[in-house]
Amino acid sequence: MTSENTQKPHDRMAAYLNVDMTAVNDLIRDRMASEHAPRIPEVTAHLVEAGGKRLRPMLTLAAARLCGYDGPYHVHLAATVEFIHTATLLHDDVVDESAQRRGRPTANLLWDNKSSVLVGDYLFARSFQLMTETNNMRVLAILANASATIAEGEVLQLTAAQNLATDEGIYLQVVRGKTAALFSAATQVGGVIATAPDAQVQALFDYGDALGIAFQIVDDLLDYQGDPNATGKNIGDDFRERKLTLPVIKAIAKGDATGRAFWTRTIEKGKQEDGDLEHALSLLNAHGTLDETKAEALAWAEQAKTALNSLPDHELTQMLRDLADYVVARIS
Repeated sequence: MTSENTQKPHDRMAAYLNVDMTAVNDLIRDRMASEHAPRIPEVTAHLVEAGGKRLRPMLTLAAARLCGYDGPYHVHLAATVEFIHTATLLHDDVVDESAQRRGRPTANLLWDNKSSVLVGDYLFARSFQLMTETNNMRVLAILANASATIAEGEVLQLTAAQNLATDEGIYLQVVRGKTAALFSAATQVGGVIATAPDAQVQALFDYGDALGIAFQIVDDLLDYQGDPNATGKNIGDDFRERKLTLPVIKAIAKGDATGRAFWTRTIEKGKQEDGDLEHALSLLNAHGTLDETKAEALAWAEQAKTALNSLPDHELTQMLRDLADYVVARIS
């Protein structure tokens, strides 16, 4: 039997916000319909109904509720956030030539790249329609800026991912763009729609930003030491895709000429041979960069929890604290 204490934080939050989440899901299904292009709901449903945690829209609902909001528009904003997230996933899978997402074939594999890109565009457009219905210019500005930052982060990653000159500062910029920007916007707009004081809105932004960074660093770390059954990814996928993530960036900075030559061949030039992944793992372990990366993820999770100190004392505030711990629990 699942007790309150053993239940995962996002499941507890989903139960607490059940009525709101049902309204969000109904709105998503309503707005992903298309009278003229049946492929749109087909492709969208494949992702939307895939059993994702709906973490980002839940953050919007939680932020609005803990700031005392009781109007209808947090539902619109939560659906907006999910549409932006789904659109970026559709585009990402095309860019990365991915074949699997959440343990299922990707939309670009089941349909084609054109469908994925165009349906992603449609969802972006739908998200902007939803935003405008709130009649709140500040909310519009936050989500529009986040959308631009996400795209910017993805483009920066294209040039940075296989360039050995990429340092931790650029890595953080990429992560803030492609992952943390939507987390921080999701929490921030919840506070804004609730007309919370500026200090609380800033705290919500800071929480989302730090949580998103911790989330991505954990993801990058699990690529080298995760359980494929739990993560849905094979060990070393990032290495095979020649992505410069934090553990590798740290190893390059600490390595000698021989190590640098190895990373140049495998990541920069993409000439990978049998045994290279094992050698990469031995270098990461020799330099202690997996442990260092883990320490950074834990520090960002702590930063997220600290940001919550200026928010109202509420059940949801504690759930957000627990969520920050849960994000890094997989590596603790």
